[in-house]
Amino acid sequence: MNGGPETPPPLEGGDWGEGVVRLVPGTARINPSPPPPPSRGGGGSGPSLRVRLRNRGLDGVTLLVLPGALFVVALFVYPFLYGLVLSFRPKDGGWFLANYATFFADPFLYDTIGKTLAIAVPATLLNVALSVPVAMRVRLMRRQRLLTTILVIPITLGTVLVAEGLLTYLGPRGWVNRVLIEFGLSAHPIRLVHNYWGVMLSLLISGFPFTFLLTLSYVTGIDPSLENAGAMLGARAAERFRRILLPLLVPGLAITLALSFVQAFSVFPSAVLLGAPAGPTRVISIAAYTAAFEQYDYPLASAIAMIMAGVQVLIVVALLAARGLVFRGPASTGKG
Repeated sequence: MNGGPETPPPLEGGDWGEGVVRLVPGTARINPSPPPPPSRGGGGSGPSLRVRLRNRGLDGVTLLVLPGALFVVALFVYPFLYGLVLSFRPKDGGWFLANYATFFADPFLYDTIGKTLAIAVPATLLNVALSVPVAMRVRLMRRQRLLTTILVIPITLGTVLVAEGLLTYLGPRGWVNRVLIEFGLSAHPIRLVHNYWGVMLSLLISGFPFTFLLTLSYVTGIDPSLENAGAMLGARAAERFRRILLPLLVPGLAITLALSFVQAFSVFPSAVLLGAPAGPTRVISIAAYTAAFEQYDYPLASAIAMIMAGVQVLIVVALLAARGLVFRGPASTGKG
């Protein structure tokens, strides 16, 4: 006994053990920090390239977006920019805005904007208006997947096949006119195709599944307890829809309107096969096609395509701005 602190006995084998801390009376406990891992960059003292990329948010999962981004650039961005530049190069030379001046100076050309809007806007509104009650009903059904599959079949058929079917059923010698004449409901065939109504029916048939799927996703995303709470407070079905469901559906319906309008505004096969391309259904896409493949004026056709894109962008921006004024939250409330 020399009066000093007593040294603790060592572990078996004379080794203190790696990472084991011995406390000596009268001393503070010190936690040894493990040595830094060796760098894989190869001799450098700084972090490796993988670590630097991960610190900037570019990890392996993020790089999976690169093929999709290249795909969009190759098939959308580059053709759009090429067409935009081509529209400022008139076929016969001259002022760089000559193609746009030609379009707005010819009533036969600029009237196509109004004719296209007269077809696309009613078709869009009808599709969205019909999709809401159908989606509200389908969400309560047990065989929801089966009915949804039946409703989306027109998407798989394609516009040309839908037009061919409408010509068979609604043509002058189609089944509809035969039934009407056979039962004495009409003395002569009713003209249902090769006019405005033929194109409208085609847009309704081919566009409804798209709007229905979008609307169904928004409707099923609303928490059912909200509607149940309104029912417990004595609100009727119409009042629950107007005060609870509709305010939550408006943001999603605005997006559905925008996407459905873009789809309807670019109508082309239906306007040719079921409409009157030289009359009331001469839409703006037909004007672009005529300029490109009948007049071989590709700069003018590019200018018409840019005008078409500009009208679509204006409508979509207006719809999204109106959506922001109505509601500034998520598109729908989640379940749970």
